[in-house]
Amino acid sequence: MAKDNNQIWVEVDHYIAGTVARNDEVLDAATKANADAELPSIDVTAAQGKFLHVLALAVRAKRVLEIGTLGGYSTIWLARALGRGGRVVSLEYQPKHAEVATANLKRAGLATKVEIRVGAAADSLARLVEEGVNPFDLVFIDADKRNNAVYLDWALKLSRPGTLIVVDNVVREGELVNSESSDPDLVGTRQMFERMASEPRLVATALQTVGTKGYDGFAIAVVV
Repeated sequence: MAKDNNQIWVEVDHYIAGTVARNDEVLDAATKANADAELPSIDVTAAQGKFLHVLALAVRAKRVLEIGTLGGYSTIWLARALGRGGRVVSLEYQPKHAEVATANLKRAGLATKVEIRVGAAADSLARLVEEGVNPFDLVFIDADKRNNAVYLDWALKLSRPGTLIVVDNVVREGELVNSESSDPDLVGTRQMFERMASEPRLVATALQTVGTKGYDGFAIAVVV
């Protein structure tokens, strides 16, 4: 019997999650805690979480900035890639989400590796710049999409040559090509792409993705 594309995407995602990108008890517990707390079901998938983990290992990241914590599922994947002394600074707007994430990170034994800052991300990013923090090795942007271009600009201020910047949910079921849309999330994402294209300090591309979360994609840029 023929299968539709969506069914194939889901089955392939399950295969990947059952082989090279397996969840463990800690990640499963985080997923359950997020669901029990009725957080939005918008975490990265296991395969995507492992992708972030691999990227952090590839750039030998010691300092990671995450914009958008939610319940900390992706935070766990990122923090696990860091060596001794490594640190994730994760920004979350919703206090409830930060509370759930804090509990998940504590259960994972990663509480000392992660600092969650609660409040509007743009405000938190401005404070990081004011504090003169050391540049980050990897920045993962996965918050409100209408501010993607704003977050990219702040990420550049907090980066160094070699910093990797990853932005999630950039294809938006193919709506990315709809220049007539007034959807703030789409407008913000298109502005982010235009900013990437015009910024001489960035070498960037994007990849379309399919899977249990449907049709979407990542933008990836390196600071030069």
